[in-house]
Amino acid sequence: MSNANKELYEFDKFRLDVSERLLSREGEKLPLSEKAFDTLCALVRHGNHLVGKDELLTEIWAGAFVEENNLDKNISILRQVLGERAGRGKFIETVRGHGFRFVAEVREVVEGEKGRNGEEEKRRRGEEEKNASDNREFQISDFKLQNERESRTESEIDAKSEIFNLKSETNENTPFQSQNTKIENQRPKTEKQNPNRLQLAALTALIIFGFGAVVFFLWRNAANPVSDEQIKTIAVLPFKPLVAENRNESLELGMADTLISKLSGGEIIARPIGSVRRFNNLEQDSLAAGRELETEAVLDGTIQTSGERIRISARLIRTSDGKPLWTGQFDEKFTDIFAVQDSISERVLSALSSKLSGEKQKHLNKRDTENVEAYQLYMRGRFHHFKLNLSEAQKGIEYYNQAIAIDPGYALAYAGIADAYRSFSLTSDFPSNDAMPKAKAAALRAIEIDETLADAHTALGFILFYYDWDWQAAEKQYRRALELDPNSADTHQAYAHLLSNTGRHAEALSEIKLSKELDPLNLRTNALEGQLLLHAGQTDAAIDSLQKTIDLEPNFWMAHLFAASAYIEKGMYEKAVGEGSVAKTHSPAQNWSIAFGGYALAKAGKRAEARAVLDELLKLPNERYVPPYHIALVYNGLGENEKALDYLEKGFAEKDARMVFLKVEPKWNNLRNEPRFVDLMRRMNFE
Repeated sequence: MSNANKELYEFDKFRLDVSERLLSREGEKLPLSEKAFDTLCALVRHGNHLVGKDELLTEIWAGAFVEENNLDKNISILRQVLGERAGRGKFIETVRGHGFRFVAEVREVVEGEKGRNGEEEKRRRGEEEKNASDNREFQISDFKLQNERESRTESEIDAKSEIFNLKSETNENTPFQSQNTKIENQRPKTEKQNPNRLQLAALTALIIFGFGAVVFFLWRNAANPVSDEQIKTIAVLPFKPLVAENRNESLELGMADTLISKLSGGEIIARPIGSVRRFNNLEQDSLAAGRELETEAVLDGTIQTSGERIRISARLIRTSDGKPLWTGQFDEKFTDIFAVQDSISERVLSALSSKLSGEKQKHLNKRDTENVEAYQLYMRGRFHHFKLNLSEAQKGIEYYNQAIAIDPGYALAYAGIADAYRSFSLTSDFPSNDAMPKAKAAALRAIEIDETLADAHTALGFILFYYDWDWQAAEKQYRRALELDPNSADTHQAYAHLLSNTGRHAEALSEIKLSKELDPLNLRTNALEGQLLLHAGQTDAAIDSLQKTIDLEPNFWMAHLFAASAYIEKGMYEKAVGEGSVAKTHSPAQNWSIAFGGYALAKAGKRAEARAVLDELLKLPNERYVPPYHIALVYNGLGENEKALDYLEKGFAEKDARMVFLKVEPKWNNLRNEPRFVDLMRRMNFE
């Protein structure tokens, strides 16, 4: 097919072949899912022109009803594949509230033109490889000539020839000593041989062999710069069913969850289950997922159950080029699923050239339960718990309790209960007094069963921080969790929050940075970084960070909530009200955004509107729980200090989890010299 019949575009170092549905970078093919490819084509065709979201949705999903979230995910994938960070706009610019613009210079390739990334790139690579090969041959020949001048006898020349022949027949990792032994056995013995000359010949030949090996090694690395030994980050994707109609999503997710736990720690960083669970679509491209998660390798597979048997296929592939590093198939009784998980973990670590220390081997072989039925119930609990809404989390707790009923020593199930209950107080589903004691009891029981369970220490640290207000004890638990699992992004995130709220801002920002490095796509971590920057007094940096998070996922309510808080500090009250409204739209159950909106309206001088918001909050307790802290915020914005302090006292009495922000939230600065506020800070152990 000629270029006249093809649709070809080039931008930066990329070539987009629409007809062949190929995207390449300097000749290397880059994998893209079908809809991500269609999204790129649409943007490139429009050049440097704004393309509305509705227009893109219509063009890519013609005749189908889909949510904007699908388009946003495709944009996020494209940013990763093209190598740009969210918000930087090297290729794709987000025009908030409108759509996207492809800002890189695009050149359409016409018939007869040689593309920058096509044939010229192949020719250039071919010439480089030929030159490298010619150079190696020249250097080796030069060595041979020099040594032949030094060795005149026929027997010495024969010896060197035998060594070169042997080099081509033996494995490159064969020890030199065994090669020399074989040569000595093959060489004809004569009385005229000079031992010194023979030793010199053998030494010379070994030098030549060593030089050739070094040249080959350097050439191989130049041609293949990402070696298996360099792989330190991995994404374990949810396993997929062999037959779509027979899906068991809790088993698929649970398989990935268990393998992540086994592979994590030491030299290997595995992305947490919270980040990889979004890639459970049956059409998901594994390489695209790995690149979006910024990992060097991806482990995925298929899973099928039939009666009492389970069939699993797994593969480990390198993200940079799709090279398979390991594949395995298992057909076992379902009761042997733990042994299969152990085997997959060991083989993956071996393929990644990870050293298995005694501690790592012990971790691999550790089983939290030996009861398969309890394990299945626990996986169902995780599946529902991860849906992050009240009814699903309650269903998760039910499954955790069923698992414990079968295996009372199942520490992970207790940790799951602790994690679910502690979340209820922050989402305003229940007062802290109702949820936190149950969470604490479950966390303590998990640690009692297994003191080495990092998740349980993290959960306990969270409760000691948000409920007991025991900062030192909370820090001790976080440090113990990180000692057990240094690569836990969730623990680094939780520890950062503690450090920030107690005024240790530099340490907090360092911890949240570590959390982002371990789990770059975690929306909560990205949004929390903005909040921590705000509380550290870096308001402009906070807004910039939050905008990047919104670009990454426009529908994530928490980023909009923290943005509302940041715009208040800039005096941009209308903007703050707008961000609060967006947060409420995407998370109707929470009422923190209502409080920020009311505070902003009051500060903007719109007292009647602010009073209406306050009335709304005061009536809400008839329907659902409203934290006293939120009502206090609006009263403070209205300048009614005594009412604000009354509700803060109520928050103290109810152990409202949001009270932990009193020290660093700038909206309370006007009260810091008030005797009641000073006493409150003392009782909360801040002073």
